[in-house]
Amino acid sequence: MQQEIKQCQNCKKDFTIEPEDFDFYEKMKVPAPTFCPECRLVRRLTFRNERTLYKRGCDLCKKQIISIYSPDKKYRVYCQECWWSDQWDQLKDGADIDFSIPFLRQVEDLQTKVPKLALVNTNSVKSEYTNYAGNNKNCYLIFSNATGNNEDCAYGTSISACKQSFDLINVYNSDFLYDCIDCQKCYRLTHASYCFDSMDCFLVEDCRNCTNCIGCKGLRNSQYFILNEQFTKDDYEKKVIELDLHTYFGYKKLLKDFEIIKAKIPSKFSHIIKTENSSGDYITNSKDCHVCFDVNDTERAKYVKYSVKRDKDIYDVGYVTESELGYETISFVGSYDCQFCNTVWWQANKLRYCEICFNSSNLFACIGLRNKSYCILNKQYTKEEYEALVPKIIWHMNNEPYEDAKGMIYKYGEFFPSELSPFCYNETIAQEYFSLTKDEALTRGYKWKDKEERNYVVDIKNEDIPDGIGEVDEKIISKVIECEHKGECNEQCTEAFKVIPQEVQFYKAQNLPLPRLCPNCRHHARLAQRNPMKLWHRQCMCDKDHPHHAGKCTNEFETAYAPDRPEIVYCEQCYQLEVA
Repeated sequence: MQQEIKQCQNCKKDFTIEPEDFDFYEKMKVPAPTFCPECRLVRRLTFRNERTLYKRGCDLCKKQIISIYSPDKKYRVYCQECWWSDQWDQLKDGADIDFSIPFLRQVEDLQTKVPKLALVNTNSVKSEYTNYAGNNKNCYLIFSNATGNNEDCAYGTSISACKQSFDLINVYNSDFLYDCIDCQKCYRLTHASYCFDSMDCFLVEDCRNCTNCIGCKGLRNSQYFILNEQFTKDDYEKKVIELDLHTYFGYKKLLKDFEIIKAKIPSKFSHIIKTENSSGDYITNSKDCHVCFDVNDTERAKYVKYSVKRDKDIYDVGYVTESELGYETISFVGSYDCQFCNTVWWQANKLRYCEICFNSSNLFACIGLRNKSYCILNKQYTKEEYEALVPKIIWHMNNEPYEDAKGMIYKYGEFFPSELSPFCYNETIAQEYFSLTKDEALTRGYKWKDKEERNYVVDIKNEDIPDGIGEVDEKIISKVIECEHKGECNEQCTEAFKVIPQEVQFYKAQNLPLPRLCPNCRHHARLAQRNPMKLWHRQCMCDKDHPHHAGKCTNEFETAYAPDRPEIVYCEQCYQLEVA
């Protein structure tokens, strides 16, 4: 088919469907979407609550548990042990298909009956406060790491194979890191972003194979640099003492100087390495991936957010690993040919409109099933009955579609409407990447979770936090510390926080000051340092003479650096000549 321009049902903006998109839709036997790519992404993200946790009782064993569902939610919620047990019948709430009402209304009814899994947390030891996570040991507030294998870590998102590290986003195979973003194979880094194979560095960006560097950007194979200036070993060590980096005051002072250095050194238009024919940002070892973000070891993908390894032929999929043939699905792990699903893991094959299903195949609109096949609305059918009913359901969804409160129409081929999400907008990661105020969210038809009243008393005001860890004793563990934002931001601020024992031990071992922000605000501060999931068409800003150009470079590209950003943005060729 030829290129087609359509208007998004939600934002009313035009979006383009390319011929290769139609080829994929034909392959998956789905109609073309009626929402634009960004609205489709936001809609999926409204179903993923990673880090908003609550205390409530398990509705089966009655024990107090940690859950992503607040106590006021209308669902039954089971703890890990109960949900995975045989103490309840998965098919008990199965329902017959009612062809007189929209099918997604029947899914909505099933949602309120089937027990919810309190947290998606598997094969972990002493890691109760982790979600969408697995294979962790002694970890706290770790989120979104299906592969896991972390030990003694806290406050991390999308991290894997890390040890004794805190406050991380997208960090892999690294030890003793603090406040780091997009780093791999590193050791003892602090306040680092997009660094590889480096160690003993402080406040560095885009550095590779570097050691003992402070306040530097764009270095390769370097040692004993401060603010991108070379020092001898002796002078470097003397300067380090002068900088007082073990104090919060010393860090903030260095940060101001580092911002000046950063502004002078060009940034490559995208964080894409070892990748062919792809567009987006933070893409590694991939091929034919377009408008993709946080993608690794992936082929033939489009509109994907966070793909870990060995993923192929996926469109509009998020948080995926070792999966193939996915469309409009979020949390897609070790599975094949799933569409319009939320959290389908481990050999989930040929699922449609399913939620929290594992090791199952040929399911349509099922919730909370394990090791099942040929079920619809959690009711068991024979293979022949299932195959006869599915086309009738699709016909029914197209002829009597679901209409949401805003008047938008959902026929077969669209992901679940956001109003069917069990979460409020600001409980989900949609708020992290597409932040809204309460009024904006309500105007757009989303639910909103108001702040809960805090019943604690602050022991240490923010301005009274000790400047260095040397002034802190073990009593700090029992103290309530005021967050610098004091609940006045839009970042799910907890207003105050405590530090855990292993955290204090880490700060003392690394000689780092206590944080000034609560974990949620620290998380958002790290997110703010990364590029958004949007692309702009721009021209290279290089005006130096290079073999491929004289005067201003004419190369153009799609980049996640917005035109009004302060960075100097170069194309691949100019960046390699000037920086790398």
